[in-house]
Amino acid sequence: MSDIDKVSFPTKQEIIDSVDRLQNEAIEKLKQMVSFDSLLGKENDIQIYMEEVFKSLDLKVDRFPIIKEDIEKLPGFSPVNWSYDGKENVVGLYEPSPSSHCSLDAEKRKSLLFNGHVDVVPTGREGLWTQHPFSPYVKDGRLYGRGSGDMKAGIVAFIIAFKALRELGFVPASKLVMQTVVEEECTGNGTLACLAKGYNADAVIIPEPFFNIVTAQVGLVWCKVTVRGRPAHTLEMETGINAIDGAMYVVGELRKLEEEWNKKEICHESFKQFPHPLNFNLGIINGGEWTSSVPCECAFNLRAGFFPGTPLEQVREKVIQVIEKACKEKSLPYNIEWNGFQAEGCVHPQEGQMMKQLGDTFRNTLNKEPVYSPLLCTTDTRFFELYYNTPATCFGPEAKNIHGIDESVSLDSLRDVTRVLACFISDWCGLQPLH
Repeated sequence: MSDIDKVSFPTKQEIIDSVDRLQNEAIEKLKQMVSFDSLLGKENDIQIYMEEVFKSLDLKVDRFPIIKEDIEKLPGFSPVNWSYDGKENVVGLYEPSPSSHCSLDAEKRKSLLFNGHVDVVPTGREGLWTQHPFSPYVKDGRLYGRGSGDMKAGIVAFIIAFKALRELGFVPASKLVMQTVVEEECTGNGTLACLAKGYNADAVIIPEPFFNIVTAQVGLVWCKVTVRGRPAHTLEMETGINAIDGAMYVVGELRKLEEEWNKKEICHESFKQFPHPLNFNLGIINGGEWTSSVPCECAFNLRAGFFPGTPLEQVREKVIQVIEKACKEKSLPYNIEWNGFQAEGCVHPQEGQMMKQLGDTFRNTLNKEPVYSPLLCTTDTRFFELYYNTPATCFGPEAKNIHGIDESVSLDSLRDVTRVLACFISDWCGLQPLH
């Protein structure tokens, strides 16, 4: 009898049952996480909480500050105009002790990294929400609150997946890394800081709120454009230059660029299923000082999407050309500030070993076929895939109204994703007895 025969490793059904027994705990933990207002600059309290959660799982925990100087020269860094004082990531690390009792042979065991972001986007006008956005509640099988889907439920999923295995008396037979990061919603610099410290693995899953296995994502850039006019009284409007009108003219020219980039003949192969895959969003606009004065300045913040394989510098140069030409036509002085996302698009090959295994695990765990599909946004998977040669994808609980009003996540979906992640740990890392 071999050593492996002396240990009765959990079946897939036993892993699923263990996850299901922890569903109420998962819901309560998600409520606790959503109750933290973790907007940009307010992430510290929830990160202290996450440190305690990881410690409760007997993980080796590293809560560390992000040092801008350590990452600003690295590929993928996005520039910021705010301070990093108090900005911290939390990493929970499990490294198994040597054991002769493993469910997989040594050459088949691989390390795994789960990543999730704790930062959330602004809520919009709170009066539009059914209840306060940071007062989570459950209704009709969904948990509501800002960040419930994007992406605190995903973090809960990988925490409970690990705990479910421990409850059965087993742990991964390979290294498992769990990390909660900041700034995914605006730069990705949190994840980049983790990579700069050496935290990586043989594969990465980020449980963003998409109940499909992600195969590609677009790139995007953020910029702030300020145009200046010439003030005048409205009775002498012809002597002034209206900066708001000028800014709207520039936006109109940028819309033409958006349509040009969306032409079918130049569409990236991964996104041909979408009628309009690339979106330019006018997210913020400020201008003018007085209703009866011709405004002398107007600024707008733009988010511009682009296809994988297009160099960032080429994207910026084209955007600059359009703005420069439009401003020249209207005699408008202008300034462009590149702040926030400078994110390249990327492809996650469906034929890769990790992607195939995740699909197989999904199929065997939930008894239905997985859906592989691209995203029209960006995620932190790009760092692993583009700059660290690590296969990565997103797969997480189904959510509604992310970045919108009354954001919610399906609790059945949270359970199903947790089932898949727990079984994937078994399939990818292997298992060994806890003690």
